[in-house]
Amino acid sequence: MPPGSLDHTASRAAGYRHAEEPIGSVTDAYSGHLTPDLAVATYRNIHRLFPSRTIAAGGPVRELSRSPRGLGEISVAVADQRYDLYDYLALNSVTGLLVLHRGQIRYETYQRGNGPDTRWMSMSVAKSVTSTLAGMAIHDGAIAEGLAARVGDYVPALAGSAYTEVTLRELLMMASGVGWNETYTDPGSDRRALLAAQLEQRPGAAMAVMAKLPRVAPPGTRHNYSTGETQILAEMVSRAVGCPLADYLAQKLWQPFGMEADATWWLASPQGIEIGGSGIAATLRDYARFGQFLLEGGCVAGTSLLPAGWIAEATQPSVLVGGESVDYGYMWWSGWTEPSRRDRAFAARGIHGQYLYVNPRRELVIVQHAAAPKPMGRMVIEPMRLFDAVAAALTDG
Repeated sequence: MPPGSLDHTASRAAGYRHAEEPIGSVTDAYSGHLTPDLAVATYRNIHRLFPSRTIAAGGPVRELSRSPRGLGEISVAVADQRYDLYDYLALNSVTGLLVLHRGQIRYETYQRGNGPDTRWMSMSVAKSVTSTLAGMAIHDGAIAEGLAARVGDYVPALAGSAYTEVTLRELLMMASGVGWNETYTDPGSDRRALLAAQLEQRPGAAMAVMAKLPRVAPPGTRHNYSTGETQILAEMVSRAVGCPLADYLAQKLWQPFGMEADATWWLASPQGIEIGGSGIAATLRDYARFGQFLLEGGCVAGTSLLPAGWIAEATQPSVLVGGESVDYGYMWWSGWTEPSRRDRAFAARGIHGQYLYVNPRRELVIVQHAAAPKPMGRMVIEPMRLFDAVAAALTDG
């Protein structure tokens, strides 16, 4: 097979221990129609749902040493009830949780048969990975215009559409002014139309969906969360760097930073562009290493891979034309609780309970894998409240 592609049969033969489990469908996952056990099996086998490209690990592994100290007692108050960490794991359907403090593991747990070798779906955590690759492409000079680059100049399929004059910065902020309905469970939504195009696996199908969308506001004036815009970003970056995103990620970060295991990334068509808004499957520890990379300023061996000031700009609230501030940067969520705002913490998050949380002030990375029953962002205990409690517990150093 061509470099970077993943043969499902070869994956099974390689001994991935979850490979023979029965799984559900993508449509059932987005509809919230998976039973708990089937959801877990599906989310650790997502490379079987779409053609996928390997994000290849290689070279020395960056070891994550284990601190002799644990977390201590962690609890969160919700209304008139107090919940501890064990309540949190159970009530939020958590399948993996890792706390990395100052580069050391302070807590790590796996549930529902998962383990350090389990690759788990990212869902929209992938958006934050794709946006980071955009920063790398600017730093490398592949996007010479930087944040002022126009979509129409990089994605020919969108020339003449409502996206033609949208800038890279507006795209990263999801402030294009183009109409979009993100409702996962609505079969008539734009999000489900994009999913149908991805399931079709025809080259160009996703951009055909995006090209038909109407303009509803001037660019930069309105934030509207859109998975479709991350697919446009994937097209821009891949075309700019001249190689698949999975290969670019492997070459720039996965191998030099010492990721432990191969990961996989869904494709919009066989041998085509990666699905920029979802579909990365990686281990808990490698997601944590990605967070550590950001915590260390986006550097590998002392060399920055990102433009100066990129992380601060990408991970803190954006200001729209007109002055409105939103808790969203360049496809990263800025902290939305008072403690996380004070610490300038930020997070990548995905439906069904996936989180990558980074707190620069506390030198803290938290990664969560979960299998929430509905793709609605509804958790019994708000994850950021738990992350705040962990951060507070570590203030003693």
